[in-house]
Parts: sequence; structure tokens; C-alpha cells
Amino acid sequence: MNQLNIRAFAGILQLFIMLGLTIFLPAWTFDYWQAWIVVAVFFGCTIAITLYLMKNDPKLLERRVSAGVVAEHEKNQKIIQAFAALAFIALFVVSSLDHRFGWSRVPSYLVAIGDVLIVIGFYLVFRVFKENSFASGTIEIGDEQKVIMTGPYALVRHPMYVGAMVMLVGVPLALGSLWGLVALVPMMVVLVARLRDEERFLAKNLAGYCEYQSKVRYHLLPLIW
Repeated sequence: MNQLNIRAFAGILQLFIMLGLTIFLPAWTFDYWQAWIVVAVFFGCTIAITLYLMKNDPKLLERRVSAGVVAEHEKNQKIIQAFAALAFIALFVVSSLDHRFGWSRVPSYLVAIGDVLIVIGFYLVFRVFKENSFASGTIEIGDEQKVIMTGPYALVRHPMYVGAMVMLVGVPLALGSLWGLVALVPMMVVLVARLRDEERFLAKNLAGYCEYQSKVRYHLLPLIW
């Protein structure tokens, strides 16, 4: 196993330690069947995508493992990423506190819908990875990078964020929480801020991106925005 693959698996391990801390610690119990399913879904989807990239696109895998606040080059993005990390953690913590204190009740069929939304979100992200080998975890311009206008990029400019949004909506429901949906609000604000800043960067630094913006008008939701 090469160093890149070791780093990728180390990142997955860190993710699941984080999930464990932000779900089971606030819930203060392991008797939380909804949480175990969420962890299993995250683990299965993340492992599947990572194994695909290891075999088919190690360069993209390297771009993805080099992500986070420290990896960002732009000051604005460092700030945005820091808030994004906090908002992501809050989504799980609020949902788990909801479970602990019984603030809301979510029927099993909505929990199942939440899990399905998480899987759909991961699938949309996977489709982006298949279409765009430059889908880096940081905002940057890679060598020989070009504007992608095919696949999901023909519908919206930021299809990976669409996948992330679907996934994030599914998390509180899958954890059996309605109050967790409230925690989505700061996450969506941060996501839109990152999207706006990313577009400014790409329009300035990536040849052909302004023309792409004129052809694909919608940021996230076709016919809406």
C-alpha cells in the first residue's frame, strides 16, 4: 500500500472518530440504532468511493485527501472552511442532543428516507468525481485544468455542492431528529459563501469559466438559482 492510500484510509479513520464523538458523546448512549445505521452508511459510501479513486483516479484522490482549513490557499476560504467544519459538527451534535432529550419524534419511515438521502448525496458526489478529475478538496487551479461542461455540470455549476446538500438534509432525519434540520441553516449559509467565493476565483483564474457561466446559469438548483 502506497503513502497516498495510507493517507486516504487515515482520513477515513479520522472521519469515523469524529462521527463517533459528535454522535454518541452528545447522545450519551450507544443504544441509538439510527446512529449506527448512519455510521454504517457513511462508512460504506466513503470506502466505496475511496477504493474507486485508488484504482481509477489516484490524482483526484490526492487532491481530495489534501483538504481542510490548513490546505486552503485563499484567506477567505480558510475562514469559510473553519465555519463549515463547525457547522458540520453542529449538525450531528444537535441531532444527537435531540435524541438524548427527546425534543422531537421522527417516524421510522422518515429515518429511512434520511438514510436514502445520504446515499443519494454520496452518489451525486461520486458522479462529479467521475466527470471531473480536478474536483479538488481545496479551491485551486491544477495543471492542465479545463472547464467541465458535461454530465451534471451541464445542469448546474456546482453539482458536488448539490450532492452535499442532499446528504446534509438526510443526516438529521436519519438520526431521528427534526431540530437537527435547524442546524442546516448555518451550513447552507457557509456553503453558499464558499460557492460565491469559488466562482470569483475561477472566473479570474480559469480560462473559459466566464463563458461557462454564461451557458450554465444556475448555481445549484435548475430553473431556480
